[in-house]
Amino acid sequence: MRRYCFALDLKNDPDLIQKYIDHHQNVWPEVLESITDAGIIDMQIYNAGNRLFMIMETGDDFTPAGKAKADQENPKVQEWEALMDTYQKWLPFASEGQKWVPMDQIFSLEQALNS
Repeated sequence: MRRYCFALDLKNDPDLIQKYIDHHQNVWPEVLESITDAGIIDMQIYNAGNRLFMIMETGDDFTPAGKAKADQENPKVQEWEALMDTYQKWLPFASEGQKWVPMDQIFSLEQALNS
């Protein structure tokens, strides 16, 4: 199993932030299916103000490139992503076309205690 962590901002508007949260309380079934079909075992999104953090737990067969390719070929996922774009504000240091920016782990309690 692997863990991936990502960050993304929302537009700093309380009404838009609430609408984004509301959408994530009722994610479309096709989007959920695309997530699990990609080998993602668990996905959690947290927010603080307009900042989002996503944590994904994946199986060993998961690849970000494979997920991106499948998403590009799925019209319903593309519709969902277009809708989410109305709420999201990409991080200023994100690469071209990169929504969710991967985060680097800088601390692990387990590793610190075992070193």
